[in-house]
Amino acid sequence: MQVSLKPEVQKFVDEQVRAGHFESADAVLEAGVARLMLDAEPAVLDEETLAAIERAREQFERGEGIPLNEVAQRLRAKFGVNGK
Repeated sequence: MQVSLKPEVQKFVDEQVRAGHFESADAVLEAGVARLMLDAEPAVLDEETLAAIERAREQFERGEGIPLNEVAQRLRAKFGVNGK
């Protein structure tokens, strides 16, 4: 099989081989295809997750949201992380 790659993709493949991450361009492409085979199915959300998202959207629309910086502070406190 012959494959034509866009120049930026060919450059990436060449860089991967030069860096020693792969033995050949074929190995880079095989790794990419293998990854696609593992991740081929799109994520499907179950009914429970979709319902939770809808509840969150409704809460946000009612003004029940929490500012991001407050969420970050709560998470830092909960997990003992001292971040900026």
